[in-house]
Amino acid sequence: MRVLALLPIAAMLLSSCAGGSFEASPPLDGFVKKYSQPFLNRAADELEALPADSAIAVMIADYGVLRKQIGAVK
Repeated sequence: MRVLALLPIAAMLLSSCAGGSFEASPPLDGFVKKYSQPFLNRAADELEALPADSAIAVMIADYGVLRKQIGAVK
């Protein structure tokens, strides 16, 4: 089940290998919400509880990639 918790991390690491860049028109300061460590721990526990073939786990990994891309623009 720990593998599910690593999905977002793996997706983020793989996305860093992609080339290319993009420019954002609007300022992105404050766009990415910050989460407390206890909340992140709770989310990881809930992610681990999902079935191995969960569509939600895939969506969470995609969201992690998006957050990383937005953070790279700043």
